[in-house]
Amino acid sequence: MRLALISDIHGNREALEAVLSDAAARQISHFVVLGDIVGYGPDPAWCVERVMALAKAGAVVIRGNHDAAIAEGGRDMNPQARAAIDWSRPRLTQTQRDWLATLPLTQREGEILFTHASAHSPGDWIYVTSGRDAMASFRSSDARVIFCGHVHIPALYSCDLVGRVHDHQIAAQVASGNALPLLPSRRWLAVLGAVGQPRDGSPAAAWAIFDRDRQEISFRRTAYDHALTARKLRGSDLAPAIAEALAERLREGQ
Repeated sequence: MRLALISDIHGNREALEAVLSDAAARQISHFVVLGDIVGYGPDPAWCVERVMALAKAGAVVIRGNHDAAIAEGGRDMNPQARAAIDWSRPRLTQTQRDWLATLPLTQREGEILFTHASAHSPGDWIYVTSGRDAMASFRSSDARVIFCGHVHIPALYSCDLVGRVHDHQIAAQVASGNALPLLPSRRWLAVLGAVGQPRDGSPAAAWAIFDRDRQEISFRRTAYDHALTARKLRGSDLAPAIAEALAERLREGQ
């Protein structure tokens, strides 16, 4: 079985549509959504409704910090993120808001753990940006493979038999989409890139494919019409400075 792993959609309809189309073209029908369906982008309601449909069809869906902020207010967010959440909230139906609030912080399936930020205290929204951060997740869970998002930059870490954590350089594999074997002699933590707001220098939507039979992960990039998403932001009634900053991030992939 192959899983399409997607995270950090952030209200970006064009990016999500492109990724789902790419997955369908590869005959992948099983999905995992690792949170942050809303925030930043101009189409929060459409994205929530689409992911709700995926969940109804059997997808695993995890709550991210932006999803939680719809109900909780996002008090700890930076001003740009909080402004986007405050703009998104009234554009969601009560049913959509309630659904986001009930999503789990983690889900375990056999030897795999899915979470948005970190396996270590998932509700504290810790960024996994180093081997030290990954070590905390490995120590907090006995899962052999952990998948998370939140950082918006793809990364891959492993923990060997004596507990040493290794940071794997995957830029070439991300660019090529080549599969990486998750060797059974190690435990693994994969950080997905962002579908709706990549921050690694490329505007293309980032996601991944996990082949459960082969135990391989392929980091994918899918081009989409980010200029259209940017025009929607600039044409919205978000504060002009916020809308412009968010539009530029899509163009720059930062």
